[in-house]
Amino acid sequence: MEFRQVGLTYPGPPPVDALRPCDLTVRRGEFVAVVGPSGSGKSTFLNIAGLLDAPTTGTYLLDGIDTGTLRDADRTALRGRRIGFVFQSFHLLPQRSALENVTLALVYNGAPRRERAVRAREALEQVGLGHRVDTLPTRLSGGERQRVAVARALVTRPSLLLCDEPTGNLDTANADAVLALLEKLHADGMTVLVITHDPVVAARARRTVTIRDGRMSMSGTAEHEEVR
Repeated sequence: MEFRQVGLTYPGPPPVDALRPCDLTVRRGEFVAVVGPSGSGKSTFLNIAGLLDAPTTGTYLLDGIDTGTLRDADRTALRGRRIGFVFQSFHLLPQRSALENVTLALVYNGAPRRERAVRAREALEQVGLGHRVDTLPTRLSGGERQRVAVARALVTRPSLLLCDEPTGNLDTANADAVLALLEKLHADGMTVLVITHDPVVAARARRTVTIRDGRMSMSGTAEHEEVR
């Protein structure tokens, strides 16, 4: 993903610069944390990166596609194909099994019916839950529910995994297990972007982008990367 002077200003009066124009490149296979205090602009960044909101300035390229030139329906389709979301609160249907929750992502994605259960089972095995496919979320631990949510994000085979406070509702042991899973996915080549306020979570990433008062800055080691 690439931001070229991307910013978002909410109209006033007075106008509010939720994200000031910035440049950011996340290359395929990176593991990047985006950190900052409450109200800093992290949610605005997440919404733009996830194609939920359009920037008011600049250009956002996802897999080389200029997202600003797309119609709403095409943006929605691109989001469904290229971005997997993992949220703090899991957002699982309590009366559906782990397998059914993961399969639903393929229903909305338009995947052929004959492939859905097989791909959902493979995704659950990928996150270490092949033995829990028929279990309801209410019978799973917090860490297991988050791993189901990760499987649901992975089943569409996205190019970007976008995680919003993925350990925020977990105890230390389960949080560590989920972070270890994200590290494994990164090691296998997945591009992982984690939005967090937790420095412990951020320390597991290979690079950190900080947002404060709508402005970006960067730390970490990545060649030829820019944030301005």
